[in-house]
Amino acid sequence: MSNLRRQALSAFKKLHRTRQYVFDGDVRALEEARQKINDEFRQNRVVTDQDDIQNKIKLAEECAQELRANVIQAHKREDGVYELRITPETTRMDNVVFNPDAIIESPRKRRGAKPAEGCCGGAAMAALEAEVAARKK
Repeated sequence: MSNLRRQALSAFKKLHRTRQYVFDGDVRALEEARQKINDEFRQNRVVTDQDDIQNKIKLAEECAQELRANVIQAHKREDGVYELRITPETTRMDNVVFNPDAIIESPRKRRGAKPAEGCCGGAAMAALEAEVAARKK
């Protein structure tokens, strides 16, 4: 068995293990993901260019990592509260509490930049005012 074929098979198995881990208990998501993985690998079965095969193997490995790091499951309990299944691999960010008393400085102007009139140089506000005027007619 060639090295590329072995790597492709390894990536295929890794994606399926990831699918089972990430979507544990969700029968529909497990089946949909299984079907998608199998379809993608079946479609690319005829690819012969080694660089293209390497890129597809790399993509499969990145997809597995992305699923493990960024997909969480939520189950709604009887009391209406959602319970999250967060794994040790789930990406977490710092939770910074918003300070309502914070002073937010306006952005610095670039040299030679024309002064903007509100958000988006005033274009968004002008479009909104035009829409309101058209509805009043």
